[in-house]
Amino acid sequence: MRLMGKKARRFALCTLILSWLAGCANRPPAPLVYDAAASRESIDQSLPRKLPDRSGWVSDIDAAFTAEALPASRENICAVVAVIEQESGFQVNPVIPGLPAIAWREIDRRVADAGVPRVLVDAALDLPSSNRRSFRERINAAKTEKDLSDIFEDFTSLVPMGKTLFADRNPIRTRGPMQVNVAFVARYAAARPYPYPIKTTLADEAFTRRGSVYFGVAHLLAYAAPYENRYEFRFADYNAGQYASRNAAFQSALRSLSGLALGLDGALLPRDADTGHPGSTELAARAIAARLDLTDDAIHSALLKGKAEDFDRTTLYRQVFSLAERSAGHPLPRAIIPHIKLQSPKITRNLTTAWYAARVDERFRRCLSR
Repeated sequence: MRLMGKKARRFALCTLILSWLAGCANRPPAPLVYDAAASRESIDQSLPRKLPDRSGWVSDIDAAFTAEALPASRENICAVVAVIEQESGFQVNPVIPGLPAIAWREIDRRVADAGVPRVLVDAALDLPSSNRRSFRERINAAKTEKDLSDIFEDFTSLVPMGKTLFADRNPIRTRGPMQVNVAFVARYAAARPYPYPIKTTLADEAFTRRGSVYFGVAHLLAYAAPYENRYEFRFADYNAGQYASRNAAFQSALRSLSGLALGLDGALLPRDADTGHPGSTELAARAIAARLDLTDDAIHSALLKGKAEDFDRTTLYRQVFSLAERSAGHPLPRAIIPHIKLQSPKITRNLTTAWYAARVDERFRRCLSR
C-alpha cells in the first residue's frame, strides 16, 4: 500500500507538471516590449569609435527602426552600419573626387543622345543660374552629388533646353549616406507615407541623413525574403534590388532546365517590359512552357511578381524548381548572388554585385565583433 501511494503521488505530480506545460504551450507569447534605451545603446556600441555627431546618427538609425517597426537586433543594426560605411563612410553629403569631369561626361552623352547642337548647349550653360553664377561655373565647382543635383534641377527649371536634356532624368539617382535610389524612394513613399515633414521635395529628403537612413533601412530590411537572416544576400539585394538574389537562383534553375544561355542578374523582366518584347528569362520559360504546363500569358503574369514577396508561391516558380531538382537529383539553392557588373559614371574599376556584397559582409562581421 505504501508503494502504491508513492506511485500515485508520482503520477499526480507528473500529471500536474504536464498540465502546467500544456497551459504554457497554449498561452499566447508575451508581446515584445520596445526598450528605447537598450536600442539606442546597442546602436551606439555598433557605430565606429570616432564619429562626428554620434548622437545624431544614433537618433536617426533608431528612428528608422521604430518607424518601420523592425527589431533593433544587433544583426540588423550592424547590417545598416555596414551599408553606411560602404556607401559613404558616414558622410551625409560626401565629397566625390573629380565630380566636374564626371558631370561633363554625362552632359556630353545627353547632348549626343538628344541630337542638340553643341553650340546651343554651350550658350545655355553660360547663362546665369538662380544664384547669378553661370551653370558652367557651378558645374566646375561642384563637390558633392547634392551640388550637382541642385544644378541640374535649376537648369531644367530655368532653361527651356534643360527640359529637352534632363527633364525627369536627373542623373543623380542615388542619394545620401546610404545612397538610396530615388526610384525606390518614390515607390516606397507611395505605399507607405513618409513619416517626417518634407522641407522641399521627397527626392531631396533622400539627401538628408534622416531621409536616407529611413529609406535605406526600408530597402535593406523591410521585406520578407526567403533567406531572412542570410545577410550577404540582403547586401546583394541592396545593390541589385529587393529579391534579386532569390530571382537569380530562379534564373539558375531555369537555365539548367531549359539548357539556354541565361544571365543571372535577378531581373526577371527587362526595363522596357511595357513595350511587349519578352526578355531572356521569359523566353527561356516559354521554351519549356509545355513541360511547365503553363501558357505564355501565365508565365508573363508570374514574372510580373518578380519584385514581390509572393513570386516564390507562383506555379511557374514551383514548377521550375521541381523539374530542375528532379533532373539534377539534389536540392537547388533558393538564393545566389546576382551576376552583375556595376556601371555608373562614378565607377572606374571592374566591380560587381558579388564584390559589393562581400565588402559589406566584411564590415558587417567587424561590426558584430565590436
